[in-house]
Amino acid sequence: MTPVTVKGVNPADVKDVARAQTDENRPWWVRTYIPAILGGMGVTMRHLIANLRNRRNTATIEYPEVKREYSPRFRGRHYLKKRPSGDPRCVACYMCATACPADCIFIVAGEHPDPAIEKYPVEFVIDGLRCIYCGYCVDACPEDAIAMTRDYEMAGYHREDFIWDKDYLLNWRDRVEREDGYQPYEGEIDKERMSRGRL
Repeated sequence: MTPVTVKGVNPADVKDVARAQTDENRPWWVRTYIPAILGGMGVTMRHLIANLRNRRNTATIEYPEVKREYSPRFRGRHYLKKRPSGDPRCVACYMCATACPADCIFIVAGEHPDPAIEKYPVEFVIDGLRCIYCGYCVDACPEDAIAMTRDYEMAGYHREDFIWDKDYLLNWRDRVEREDGYQPYEGEIDKERMSRGRL
C-alpha cells in the first residue's frame, strides 16, 4: 500500500514537526502543564472579581427561590387536552407518533363508544427520557389534542417517573398551575424579519 501524500507537502517535514512536538523536546516547565493551569486559573479569577464588583450581571440565579423567566414559546412538559365529557381529545390518528423524531410516543387505538368519534387512544404513552422536546407532536396533531406547557421542573427519583401514560397526561395539569408554552404558528411569516434571522 502506498502512503497518501498531499501535493506540495514533503512527508519528511511532517515527521520532523511531529517529532518536535513530542514531550521529550519540550522544556520541563511546559511538560508540567503549569502555564496551562495558571492560564485557566487567571480566567477564573478574572470572572470572579468581575462578578464580585458587579453582581447585577452575574449569570447565576438563586434557584429555587428565584426562578428564571423563559420564553412564552418554551417547550416543556406535555399534556393531553380533554373534551367537555372528560375523554381525551385525541383520535389516535398516530400523526404525533409519526412526526416524532425521537420515536418516544406509543399509541394503541381502540373504537370509541360514541359513534360520532371513530377512535380514541386506549393507551397513550410518552417516554420523557427519549423526548427531545422539539414540539413536532404539537404541530402534527390535527385535533389540537396534545400541548406543551412552560413547566421545566421535571425531577424524579426513578426512570419510571418519566414514562407518562394517558392518565398522567390527562390529569397532571389539574394539580399544577402552569400556562401553555409552545403553540403552533398559524399566522403568516414576515419575510423581512425572517431574512434578518428573527421570527
